[in-house]
Amino acid sequence: MHYTVYCLDHDGMVERRLSHYDAHKAYLATAPVKMVMSGPLLAADEETMIGSFFLYEADDIGQVVRFNANDPFNEAGIWKSVDIRPFLKRVDNR
Repeated sequence: MHYTVYCLDHDGMVERRLSHYDAHKAYLATAPVKMVMSGPLLAADEETMIGSFFLYEADDIGQVVRFNANDPFNEAGIWKSVDIRPFLKRVDNR
């Protein structure tokens, strides 16, 4: 099953986000679930990072919840909200 993880930052987190980026990137490399895609969410200016998006493939949502909870961005208090949901992929044009 696929799962989306949609995280929105607290206001003013760009510098904190950048200071934790290397730890976040290293942590993602240890994922016990398959990372299909990920990247920062952007503000309307298409430059300012305001959150994170992940698409995982995993056996169950619990694996994704546990992995996301220990992400350095989450532990650093960058994310204001985290929404994890099952996703039924019907089209993939990659």
